[in-house]
Amino acid sequence: MRSAVKGLTAILLSSLLAIPAAAGTASATTSVRGLEIGVPAYVWPGDPMLTDLTAATPAASIAILNPGNGDTAFDASWQAQADTVRQGTPAAGGHTKVIGYVHTDGGGRSLAAVEASIDNYLKTADKRLHVDGIFFDVVARDCGTNNSLRDYYLTLRQYVQTTMNAIDPNAAELVVDNPGTAIADCYLEAGHRTADTFVTYEGTYADYTGTGWLGGNTFNSTAGYYSGASFDPSGTAFWHLVYGVPNSTAMNTALTTAFNRGAGYAYATDAGMPNPWNVSPSWKFTAQTAYAATIG
Repeated sequence: MRSAVKGLTAILLSSLLAIPAAAGTASATTSVRGLEIGVPAYVWPGDPMLTDLTAATPAASIAILNPGNGDTAFDASWQAQADTVRQGTPAAGGHTKVIGYVHTDGGGRSLAAVEASIDNYLKTADKRLHVDGIFFDVVARDCGTNNSLRDYYLTLRQYVQTTMNAIDPNAAELVVDNPGTAIADCYLEAGHRTADTFVTYEGTYADYTGTGWLGGNTFNSTAGYYSGASFDPSGTAFWHLVYGVPNSTAMNTALTTAFNRGAGYAYATDAGMPNPWNVSPSWKFTAQTAYAATIG
């Protein structure tokens, strides 16, 4: 299991742009849909967290499963767990989308190694899809020289699409990139978009409601940080993960803030470091899936 919140390190390691004067406040955007809940569930099959998650009504819209940081075999027990989670019905309809965790080391991990991890989830012995896509963690936030980092992640998205299509041409894949902070807008350019959804905040409630919010989901060297709404006609491009939330009232504040900042997905938990994603929040899951359904 992941012992630290890797995506958040991008904030510390990347060179920060000058933030426009207005960026210190939330940049409200109007989505075409309300807020939905996406849960990182970094536990083993049968864990109480997954029991709580599957009991939620309405269900979460997305759940990330994480077998040993994506390096443990996605065997029959994992497949059965994924199938169970996928039976949930979110407020927005459809079913809970399960996505498999894969680490990328900020673009430093070889494409072959990452593709092998993707295959772990998608190329099963029964030749069936038990997941709806892939969650890429420790994602670079900068474009790279001549867009080299952007194109690395584009190649991975295309690999997921091609692999899933070969197994089930009717499957609608979900690819998520997690830089844990605002991402360069080159990653969302038409024809070069590297994911359906981007985790553009992963950190504490104190930072989220204080000075830790950089002012937008996207950035470039000219505009600085901005909402990214122009890249998000469906209202599902951005996902905020907030931990260390002190109580259920603050949970409501975190979710409302996420929506006002342009997130289509969010998750709030009172759990904290070293791993806030391996236990249910004290208020369980229905409290926030039901509240999120009222937003928007």
